[in-house]
Amino acid sequence: MKVALITGITGQDGSYLAEILLEKNYDVWGIIRRSSNFTTSRIEHLYNNESLFLKYGDLSDGSNILSILNEIKDKYKENLERLEVYNLAAMSHVKVSFEVPEYTGNIDGLGTLRLLESIRASGLKDKTRFYQASTSELYGKVQEVPQNENTPFYPRSPYGVAKLYGYWITVNYRESYGMYCCNGILFNHESERRGLTFVTRKITKGLSKILRNEQDKLVLGNLDAKRDWGHAKDFCYGMWLMLQQDEPEDFVLSTDENHTVREFVEKAFKLKNIEIIWKGSGINEIGYDKNTNRELIFISEQYYRPAEVDLLLGDSSKAREKLGWKIECDFDNLVKKMVEEDCK
Repeated sequence: MKVALITGITGQDGSYLAEILLEKNYDVWGIIRRSSNFTTSRIEHLYNNESLFLKYGDLSDGSNILSILNEIKDKYKENLERLEVYNLAAMSHVKVSFEVPEYTGNIDGLGTLRLLESIRASGLKDKTRFYQASTSELYGKVQEVPQNENTPFYPRSPYGVAKLYGYWITVNYRESYGMYCCNGILFNHESERRGLTFVTRKITKGLSKILRNEQDKLVLGNLDAKRDWGHAKDFCYGMWLMLQQDEPEDFVLSTDENHTVREFVEKAFKLKNIEIIWKGSGINEIGYDKNTNRELIFISEQYYRPAEVDLLLGDSSKAREKLGWKIECDFDNLVKKMVEEDCK
């Protein structure tokens, strides 16, 4: 029996990965962090699946993680062919990580260690394949363009630094204990399920509200930041592929092209017949509707990071060659999917 455990199953990536694994007849266990608000909207459509098991837990609590692993071990006993553990839980907002740096380090860094050590302590080490959600934010102040598996890291945020610990502790457990551990260095991946505070979703949701006259403007930060943007579902399939190989390795997943925030704004609004023209510069720059002269896009310093990452561009040739991984949804279709969903 193939079984998977997903931390962060209620997030964008967790929900897509759960769908992929359930379609492949896995038993899927998901860890949900307790909250007074509902956080499960992305997986509600999966609730009736008898192969889905949800448990409350948190990466700050090592005993809880070990308890869940022991429950999985006891349930399947000798029928457990393989356990795939996908660590997708994180404090994942780069800008917010500057405001909660200690919490970010605890969850994104030490949380990875707790999970790896719990796998060892549970006695499931030899049956487990472990995926660590690493990030292109590791490259930060990029040392070369494009960035691949051998590019030196230079993180520029508490989030990036915490993820750097998670990356290296994953490598360390692979080399020290012979565990099957992989890092997926994923470049930006978005979707209709992206959180509302992330810039791509903020743009498409803001557009929908402007069209419905629920708000009169959209306020953003650095318009010229360049990102390598793909669709999350493609990237989640790549996670699964990494754990199906004979030997564990680390892989970059990316579209191998980048676009500015400004370009994302222009394409999104153009889909609703609004051609954005720019005037001014810096924080005084304004985007307006060419046809009506209505000012719609404004800039605020509050959305700038203390240390900015200006350019991310991946080189995923290793994943494409070794895993047979490919991009199904290009940038234009990504923007279109997000706009259509939010403007229903």
